[in-house]
Amino acid sequence: MANFQQEIEKHQADTMDREVFGTRLGFVLAAVGSAVGLGNMWRFSYTAAEGGGAAFVFLYIVLTLLIGIPIMLAEMAAGRAGRLSPIGALKKAGGPAWAPMGFVYVSAGLLILSYYSVIAGWVVRYSFQAITGGFPADAGAYFGEISAGPTAALFHLGFMVVTILIVTKGVEKGIERASSIMMPALFVILVGLAIWASTLDGAGEGYAYYLTPSWSDILDGPTFASAAAQAFFSLSLGMGAMLTFASYLSKDENLNREAAVISLADFGVAFIAGLVVFPIVFALGLQNDVSESTVGALFIALPGAFASMPAGRIVGSLFFLALLVGAVTSAISLLEVVVASVIDEFGWERKKAALAAGSLIAVLGLASAWDTDILGLIDAIAGELLLMIGGLGMAILVGYVWKDARTELERGATPLFRALLPIVFFFLRFVAPPIVIFVIYDRLLNVLNVIQTSF
Repeated sequence: MANFQQEIEKHQADTMDREVFGTRLGFVLAAVGSAVGLGNMWRFSYTAAEGGGAAFVFLYIVLTLLIGIPIMLAEMAAGRAGRLSPIGALKKAGGPAWAPMGFVYVSAGLLILSYYSVIAGWVVRYSFQAITGGFPADAGAYFGEISAGPTAALFHLGFMVVTILIVTKGVEKGIERASSIMMPALFVILVGLAIWASTLDGAGEGYAYYLTPSWSDILDGPTFASAAAQAFFSLSLGMGAMLTFASYLSKDENLNREAAVISLADFGVAFIAGLVVFPIVFALGLQNDVSESTVGALFIALPGAFASMPAGRIVGSLFFLALLVGAVTSAISLLEVVVASVIDEFGWERKKAALAAGSLIAVLGLASAWDTDILGLIDAIAGELLLMIGGLGMAILVGYVWKDARTELERGATPLFRALLPIVFFFLRFVAPPIVIFVIYDRLLNVLNVIQTSF
């Protein structure tokens, strides 16, 4: 026990000069940038279409409130208290036995970025195509040409280079500065696209599908599991991003306020993206194309629609530009989890850690760039299963193990939130674990199904 206390004191001394965000707004925009990404605009519209539209949206909101925000608060509290990345923070809160769970967080971030950057590379390619030559008439054939092989690998590597360069600049000059520019731009673009989409002939039908709940779908087990997994992926939970960003906060920061702002902004982007996508889908009769696959929704159906629409090139360029902004901000946070862990565990300086971690991820991502079946498998394992395992571990750690968790959550909190803390702990202890265990079981079955059908 004495050795562990000495280790804590050493970490406290080592982290006194830890990097910090320059402003509260900078942290919020960076955290929102982590949460807002392709998960909002790539996965959300597809999973909503697959899950019955508004039924899925309703479940997503409920699950965000019941388990998403409490687990986000738990991650942020552990990160701020430890002033360390996932491995060190979890070990500090729960003891050495919790270090493996920290490795789960880091592994999830590493694996997700390895294939996420491939998809982001597709977005870059479509953005260039839209601006320079317009969308191809045969979107399916075009996607088949660029989605795998040397071209996909090249754009994946290029995207990783940009991500690495931003992270090497540090928390304030790199991550905060990039997020402060890109996130306001993304909101402006999306709102403008949503206003334009409202003028389409099929907008009313699209809104009806999107916003009218089907109660039978709400009771469907796979829809429930998909909504929970989407909430975790969209909020960047279970991958250490919120924990790592919170480790750069001051001790008196109001975590409950920040968690509410981040969750609201994240849902706002996802919801507005649906107000863009569904009117387009119904205006051009693409419902079946969108619900067939995530790829069909984003890289075949919508580009094909843009190619056939008046002003489609302009609208499509803005849409993929918004996607690209979200992809960059999320990728930054994923890489920062790995980089911060290398810095904290091995004492490397930031540039060396960023280059080493980014290069490893870039090499691993080549497998996904060459084979979309591998990409799908890693997404099923890391993008859903590992995130849920990480979330379960965090709920147990803060709900049952970490004795100072309540004290940490009370720091900087409003009197109202302090009064509501028993409810937060109730969710962490009794609501989140059974829900997450059910989703882990469902996602494990999904992984086995992906293996069986793809390999």
